Amino acid sequence: MTTPFLSVEDLKVHFPTADGIVKATDGLSFTLEKGRTLGIVGESGSGKSVSSSAILGLHRGTSAQVSGRIMLDDVDLLTISDEQMRRKRGAEVSMIFQDPLSAMHPYYTVGNQIGEAYRVHHDVSKKAARTRTIEMLDRVGIPQPDRRVDDYPHQFSGGMRQRAMIAMGLINNPSLLIADEPTTALDVTVQAQILDLLQDLQKEFESAVIIITHDLGVIAEMADDVLVMYAGRCVEFGTTKEILTHPEMPYTWGLLSSVPDVTGDTDARLIPIPGNPPSLLNTPPGCAFSPRCPHRDKVPGDLCTTVLPELVPGSRTETHLKRCHLANPDAIYEAEVLPEIAPDLVVEDPA
Repeated sequence: MTTPFLSVEDLKVHFPTADGIVKATDGLSFTLEKGRTLGIVGESGSGKSVSSSAILGLHRGTSAQVSGRIMLDDVDLLTISDEQMRRKRGAEVSMIFQDPLSAMHPYYTVGNQIGEAYRVHHDVSKKAARTRTIEMLDRVGIPQPDRRVDDYPHQFSGGMRQRAMIAMGLINNPSLLIADEPTTALDVTVQAQILDLLQDLQKEFESAVIIITHDLGVIAEMADDVLVMYAGRCVEFGTTKEILTHPEMPYTWGLLSSVPDVTGDTDARLIPIPGNPPSLLNTPPGCAFSPRCPHRDKVPGDLCTTVLPELVPGSRTETHLKRCHLANPDAIYEAEVLPEIAPDLVVEDPA
């Protein structure tokens, strides 16, 4: 059995505050192979970005309490020195941040910042770094890159800044790329162009990609596997097809129900998830989703409110994992949830 390129094991990221410990990520585990894309979805505050920041070592030097293992090509990123982490960050593992305007320094040109990311990991002249920067700007579709390389971030449009961030993230051909909401606040045309660009560059460099997003449409197009997070934990994991067609966790059902159907009745109401996400200072005992779950009455006794469900294989495959006490979630989904999401869909009997 081959060792996965990236392996996150029991990752915990806790933040001490005056009110108590904020458990932003609490026991997260997953693996990722080269050439594959993992989509991480969940509501704001579920721990998506915090866990990815831990992979880059961005919590070092802060009050965050980080434990577990993050194995990148057989190297534990949590135990190496700060200098070793700096050599890996940007070269072997890179990140496209959610807001490129705030991620880029306003006082330096776009080309200066991208070129610096290249020179940190290569012993080259400023001229050589500038040439490489222009090549990457051209590769990500920036028009007239030899001129725009001297522009400042505020002179770029939102889509162009996002492309510049992609150029910075990929200039060193990283083995692992983390894209945190790479299409946020962009119009749909630019979104499609950026997603196509990421897929093309992934094929070219054979990178492993983690894409963090709220958009299940992006997941459907980009991801090979999907990890659903809630209250700092993984509540469902599987291939994209499994998660989108046969989800087995009520929280995932809620995410799918909240997506508007562009081909359906224009007067139809969206089906929101009731309530609000729990405070990570004091998560509910048992299943963290139980206070919002409309199906908790189908579980006998008080299991949902007293016992944290384990992450176990679902009813269809061993690789599809779900954290839920429901005995037969697949049948409940097809009988109760699916008719609300897609009332015109006929589910064929697999027999």
